Amino acid sequence: MATYKQPCIRCGELIERDSRFCPKCASRSPFGNLCPSCLKPIERGNLACSGCGRPLTTACPYCSAKLFVGDDKCSACGKSVMIQCDNKLCGQYQFFENAKCTSCGKPIKTAKKQIAKEKKNA
Repeated sequence: MATYKQPCIRCGELIERDSRFCPKCASRSPFGNLCPSCLKPIERGNLACSGCGRPLTTACPYCSAKLFVGDDKCSACGKSVMIQCDNKLCGQYQFFENAKCTSCGKPIKTAKKQIAKEKKNA
């Protein structure tokens, strides 16, 4: 049976509908924005997630610009706001404010260290 592909909202690459990541641009939500805490679909312009109540805007850790939590990069400075899960078996990238990994559930203890290292390298 033929499967239909859908374009990634970030780069336009046609990918399988059940894909969790875009192979071209590495977007973690290629078909829409997801809450970084509960993974429920969210929309730009809303104030809070309907699933967990998390505010949908925050300050970029690098330039303090207003940042939508569904974005992988800051629109003002262009830096990635993703950190890697501490669990060596997981290693999934998460939004920098997440206290625990949305894939494996383990606590992310090195978030501040990862951001500080990126600031230092810049």
